Amino acid sequence: MKKLYGTECYIQSVGVKNDLEIDGFAIAVCQEIDVELSRHKSRSFDEMENWGDDLSSFDLVLALSPASQRRALDLTQFYHIEVEYWPILDPTGLGDNREAQLVNYRQARDQIRERLIARWGQGIEI
Repeated sequence: MKKLYGTECYIQSVGVKNDLEIDGFAIAVCQEIDVELSRHKSRSFDEMENWGDDLSSFDLVLALSPASQRRALDLTQFYHIEVEYWPILDPTGLGDNREAQLVNYRQARDQIRERLIARWGQGIEI
């Protein structure tokens, strides 16, 4: 999203739980499209609030899994925040070799990119 839309919007990446490190396959396939994830830090919804991001200051939560959708709906029930669920392929553990796993991660990456463009347009591609 930051690559497509730059500073046009404020974006935070949050998950249901903190896995600490970003998946190496995600880093590899995003690097293919010049998106740098190796310095990205994973954090949970709880950590987001603990670090000073007020959930009520967001307009939209994009949930990419049923678990994140449930958690987002729970957290936003008292706010006027839209929650959209995008059923994106979860590539973790799919594929029986490195190349097959990379194919699945590319598919998930491309699904997210296509959904972003369908929702907000081509962007600026910084």
